[in-house]
Amino acid sequence: MATSLGANIYNRQNWEDADFPILCQTCLGENPYIRMVRLINCLLICARPFTVFRWCPGTRMRFKKTEVCQTCSKMKNVCQTCLLDLEYGLPIQVRDTGLSIKDDVPKSDVNKEYYTQNMEREIGNSDGTRPVGLLGKAPSSSDMLLKLARTTPYYKRNRPHICSFWVKGECKRGEECPYRHEKPTDPDDPLADQNIKDRYYGINDPVADKLLKRASTMPRLDTPEDKSISTLYVGGLGDSITDSELRNHFYQFGEIRTTTIVQRQQCAFIQFATRQAAELAAEKSFNKLIIKGRRLNVKWGRSQGARGKEGREREGVTEMGMKLEPVPGLPGALPPPPADEDAPTNYFNLGPNSAPPVMNISLPPPPGVAMPPPGFGPPMFHSMDPMAIPHPIGMRPPGHVHYPSQDPQRMGAHASRHGGS
Repeated sequence: MATSLGANIYNRQNWEDADFPILCQTCLGENPYIRMVRLINCLLICARPFTVFRWCPGTRMRFKKTEVCQTCSKMKNVCQTCLLDLEYGLPIQVRDTGLSIKDDVPKSDVNKEYYTQNMEREIGNSDGTRPVGLLGKAPSSSDMLLKLARTTPYYKRNRPHICSFWVKGECKRGEECPYRHEKPTDPDDPLADQNIKDRYYGINDPVADKLLKRASTMPRLDTPEDKSISTLYVGGLGDSITDSELRNHFYQFGEIRTTTIVQRQQCAFIQFATRQAAELAAEKSFNKLIIKGRRLNVKWGRSQGARGKEGREREGVTEMGMKLEPVPGLPGALPPPPADEDAPTNYFNLGPNSAPPVMNISLPPPPGVAMPPPGFGPPMFHSMDPMAIPHPIGMRPPGHVHYPSQDPQRMGAHASRHGGS
């Protein structure tokens, strides 16, 4: 319902008339050139008339509009469209739980109008860029909020809704349909029932309940018992984070002894001069370290004793010196090579008087002579002495030099001998 400033309505001089909305980066979209439609003095969820903006954040995205006035947005420090916190990108219920505050905004029209006027007066006395009320007096940060905070925009939230006609098989628009042609999620999913008013008041928000359950099950970084460990492992660096950027973050916790970056593994090792500085850095950086929009993984380094323990376990010996039983079915370990250079190299247990074996290799026939079929040719080995090592015909025992021209069995040998006699 559109109204004018000249209408005889209570407190119409306090109606909002803005030139640009208060939005988060996700709702604004990734397209820097967008066209907004400005509607003056409309009544939507907020009970006070305010300027409504409507725009499309990008290609194949649904149109979005502001849902609350800028005064309500500044009171809660939230986006006018998605009603998520502008600093952490989290629902109001999660943020208030992390900061341990309970901001009860009146819900009746008269009390809410009185409360809003007081907040407007407080905003007018400030620079207008900081939250007011209990949120302005809350601590600046929280470990849980830093762990759950979103570091990059989530443009998937701007997608169109699912086409109900396509679900029933009756959509005739095809690719021109502005809605999504996808299978809907489970109707019993609590995320399918979201109320924007409950999100603003911080009650009964299914998204907030899901995030709070995730925060309760997040892993914790335990301090190692070895007091000699003063090194932190930092993973997930990528290719853009440098050594100076790591030092600029970790130097505030204490003196840094060395910084080692392993580019192949995209990780780094930060060694502090004292154990106290390493513990402080681990506490302040675990699941909270964000550099260049990348959330880095911070863990404790391992001591030399732990590495030696792993080596002993690989060899089958525990830290207490107990021998581990081998796993059945696995092949045994090979014997180590002899360390003495003068050790015998008789690996096949051959006798000292046995001659070296000769491979069963026969010479190919001369060109033009056919190979006899199997079973009709001369024997391949001599059988004079059954105890002797057989040698192929046409080959001499090792130690004798064989000259083919002096072989009496070669072709033409008898003819040349008779001819010469």
